[in-house]
Amino acid sequence: MSDLLFDRLGGADGVTSIVKSVVANHLANPTIKTRYENIEDLDATAQKVVEFFTVGSGGPGEYTGRSMEETHKGMNVSEEEFLAVVDDTMKAIKDHGLSEETYKDVLAILYSLKGEIVRK
Repeated sequence: MSDLLFDRLGGADGVTSIVKSVVANHLANPTIKTRYENIEDLDATAQKVVEFFTVGSGGPGEYTGRSMEETHKGMNVSEEEFLAVVDDTMKAIKDHGLSEETYKDVLAILYSLKGEIVRK
């Protein structure tokens, strides 16, 4: 098996499945539920997240969305909300039975984005 994170996430099907789980987790999370319920086109947003995860993990294609900073500008995302998103994402990774190494790699990537998301 490839050491590429994209492959360890299960390729295109795996990434799509993980993102669907993450969205479901967010919609069930009282800390951030309202933010996600108020997204005008949640399916389109989820597709951008699939692109972001795919390209960011070494997969094929191109990310066509805005930067993290642009996307979150004016949202004033709190530390608590950021941690809720991270927790929901990591729960999805665990629920998909992925390796500890993959879990740690995704966690490191998420935390590397914190400065572009929180309090923007």
